[in-house]
Amino acid sequence: MLTDTHCHLDFQIFDQDRHQTLERAAQHKVTRIINPGTNLETSKAALQMATQFTSVSAAVGIHPNEDLDLDKSTMQQLRILSSHPNVVAIGEIGLDYFRNITPADKQKRRFRIQLDLASELGLPVIVHCRDAYEDTINIISEWQSSTGAKPNSGVFHSFSGLKTHANTIIEKGFYIGVTGSITFNKSSNLRAIVADLPLTKILIETDAPFLSPQPNRGKRNEPAFVRWVADKIAEIKSVAVNEVASSSTQNAETLFGWNN
Repeated sequence: MLTDTHCHLDFQIFDQDRHQTLERAAQHKVTRIINPGTNLETSKAALQMATQFTSVSAAVGIHPNEDLDLDKSTMQQLRILSSHPNVVAIGEIGLDYFRNITPADKQKRRFRIQLDLASELGLPVIVHCRDAYEDTINIISEWQSSTGAKPNSGVFHSFSGLKTHANTIIEKGFYIGVTGSITFNKSSNLRAIVADLPLTKILIETDAPFLSPQPNRGKRNEPAFVRWVADKIAEIKSVAVNEVASSSTQNAETLFGWNN
């Protein structure tokens, strides 16, 4: 079995063949998919996906690139969405200094608020971090110290940092999310980091429709392609692909509270 822990199945690009996309995923033994939200509307859409399809679970949250204030109304809507049993995490949330769409101070404030919401609701977090690892890790450290957040608090989705960042993230009790970018020619640093990571701290994901792995780079990504992420990790670590599939699925079950 395989689990795709990050896929935007609700995006419009899947409207014409969403059912077929899920059928292809099932054919390749992808049995669980997490659809994260990026704003209120996509969070509602993610929950709709999770309600409609038994293989899909939802996460809800406000992405750092969204220009949206977390006022009382917005927080109440997130709280209501999060109470649904098909919602397994708060996300995707975090910091993004690469695009620099939203001022850093505003991003940090929203990140802290949503981390506190996760603590309040007892949910893990799906963290988006791009060119912002120092600040993201510092905020998580502050949050864990102030709230006593449990180990296995979340995942750094689509990891792209340094080895020192990966080590610190694991020390904080977080998982490392690995996408199709690990198959790219330019990703030798990422492959070297993953080679040293314990399988017990790795989640695999597509981030579909983005980051389609080789041999489909440049095309629309989809959950069935997560098998190529597993294949590459197995190759890097010189283990059987079934071992990667089993371990990453167990990690997802542990983090998101699924039962077998």
